[in-house]
Amino acid sequence: MIGRLVSNVAKRLPSVLYRESMMTKPQVVFVLGGPGAGKGTQCAKIVENYNYTHLSAGDLLRAERAREGSEFGQLIASFIKEGKIVPVEITINLLRKAMEETMQKDEQKYRFLIDGFPRNEDNLQGWNNVMDGKADVKFVLFFDCSNEVCIKRCLERGKSSGRTDDNRESLEKRIQTYLQSTRPIIELYEKHGKVRCVDASRSVEEVFADVQRILDKEG
Repeated sequence: MIGRLVSNVAKRLPSVLYRESMMTKPQVVFVLGGPGAGKGTQCAKIVENYNYTHLSAGDLLRAERAREGSEFGQLIASFIKEGKIVPVEITINLLRKAMEETMQKDEQKYRFLIDGFPRNEDNLQGWNNVMDGKADVKFVLFFDCSNEVCIKRCLERGKSSGRTDDNRESLEKRIQTYLQSTRPIIELYEKHGKVRCVDASRSVEEVFADVQRILDKEG
């Protein structure tokens, strides 16, 4: 059932990215780090200061879950509640659709921060299979933060965020998923010299100062 649902997603989404008339490939920075590492906060500051569009895999999934008439809403909700990773076909096609729509509106908007993706080997393989030659991954921006700080931040955020996964039980599951599944992806990119690491345990301003140095250097 799940396999059939996710395999049908790609067939229904537009493929503006792949029209030969569109010469510019999306330039992508993957933004990774544990839950509560400050990825969303830093991405917002990058968007304010640089010509990037922020795409959060988690936000896109939550929006799709809430979208009226979505056949994937219940499926996505069950995965998020259990702290598990949503099937890769759904996530990649939501990301692809968001990039297509952004570039369709403005051809100058071709630089993207993809936040919270790829989160495991399956994500990475899926991205390579679908997006190989269609988007350029510049590097991984890695916000490194201890588990204790991440949990504290998320519990504080949960008081006002309304997110069902900002509770201790879900957080512990999410951190285990991150350590087991996402850290190996970061290490893989590191071997290829494509990770830019930032100490995310400090204040927002201190972290962003490092981010600026990285982006100014990378261009």
